[in-house]
Amino acid sequence: MGDKTSWSRRDFLGMGVGVLGAAGLAACGGTSSSTSSGQAEVPKELLDAAASLKGSAMGLLSQKLYSTAANEALDSSIKKFADATGTKIENSLVQADAGDVVAKIDAEVKGGVARDLAFMTDSRFIAQFHALGDLEDVTDVVKALTAVYGEPCAEAKNFCVFDGKWYAIPYHFIGIGSFLRKDWMQEKGIAPKDVYSWEELRDLCLAISDPGKRRFGWGMTVNRSGDGNGMIEALINSYGGAIASNDGRKVTFDSPETVQAVTFLGDIYTNPKFKPMLPPGVASWTDTSNNENWLAGVLGYTRNSFSVYADSRTKKNPVYGNTHVFSDCIGPATDKSLLLGQSQGFVVFKGAKNPALAKLLAQYLVSAPALVGVSKEAPGLVMPAWEKVWDADPYFTGGDPAFPMVRTMSQQPLPLSTKNGLTFPQKASAGQQAVVAAYVLTDMMQQVVQGAAPAQAVTAAHAKMVQIFAQQGLPQ
Repeated sequence: MGDKTSWSRRDFLGMGVGVLGAAGLAACGGTSSSTSSGQAEVPKELLDAAASLKGSAMGLLSQKLYSTAANEALDSSIKKFADATGTKIENSLVQADAGDVVAKIDAEVKGGVARDLAFMTDSRFIAQFHALGDLEDVTDVVKALTAVYGEPCAEAKNFCVFDGKWYAIPYHFIGIGSFLRKDWMQEKGIAPKDVYSWEELRDLCLAISDPGKRRFGWGMTVNRSGDGNGMIEALINSYGGAIASNDGRKVTFDSPETVQAVTFLGDIYTNPKFKPMLPPGVASWTDTSNNENWLAGVLGYTRNSFSVYADSRTKKNPVYGNTHVFSDCIGPATDKSLLLGQSQGFVVFKGAKNPALAKLLAQYLVSAPALVGVSKEAPGLVMPAWEKVWDADPYFTGGDPAFPMVRTMSQQPLPLSTKNGLTFPQKASAGQQAVVAAYVLTDMMQQVVQGAAPAQAVTAAHAKMVQIFAQQGLPQ
């Protein structure tokens, strides 16, 4: 890639310990050697920066990936860094969908026992931690990484930046997509498309369903789950509704657009016409249920992070070859998908005992040599968050037919707009993130499924959101 992404020793030393030294050299691919296991050595400049930290220790909190092998690959990269720098790094996993993860970590920070570093999904957690005063400013690291790797993924600039300062370091981009069984479609003479409206998708799912063959078209739940939250909010947004105003401060949920969307979605789960496309037990599914049923070959459609796609590929599941990948559906208020994807962001907690080592580890883990092993175990789910890391290993550009779509999503110009003036991503809001974490959306849909009028359920959900925003320091 040439000298533009290489850092001289003088450049590095000028940045000080704890800020990028040579992750850029690793990105170039020609300046770091490999071990017999195929994993790149830690670049010399990072080793030099960590020399004074030899013998020290730190704790890392990792958001649990769906793939066990991906978690193990991350552990391997961490061990490589720890062994090379003579440090001790303890990595603990956290289940982000536990519901109380923010409160637990906040208590650890306030009690002075939090890990030094963690990575968390930016659009779901960073604003909440920032509002609680739990995060250190990491602008210095992001600026240094930008000088070497180019721009970070587009959505991270919204969810990791507050008052012009970065409070999370983009780590890896999370592909999100929609998945259809193209072989079931072909049997019905239906050609795959790249863009569907929600109504088209609903009707397609019904058309390809055959309960007698254990084929159920609609593979999504509105039970409490991250996937349920994501689908409900995406559908409402495409209809022109939103939890909050574009500045993230005012609850705007109770609107005709939201009621229209909730009415449409509720009909799928209550109208006998659509019963043949609903899998048994869908009303009580948890976060892994759609993954498991998709991989079992009984679903015609699901919407998910790329975890389900990754699993089908890495485990050589025949579903992989029969998967049609497309972006989110459009609604009455949209001409194109509003899908942004997400990224994991490294955060350094207030009171961290070894922030210098934490920052150096983060810089190593974002680089291609440290990331590619994790990505190969979670293709599409764990992808580069930085422009030049995409081009630093041929796997990222040509490893799977779906990767170009994921890269386009990560680098698309933002914001995306609806016909009625909403812009996405909206300003990062602790209120909005807390509403989603409290499962207000899924609970609302459960009320509709149980017979409540959509307008009534929306009004009740709006009232709950007002309370939650006030608790987050955003009184209405």
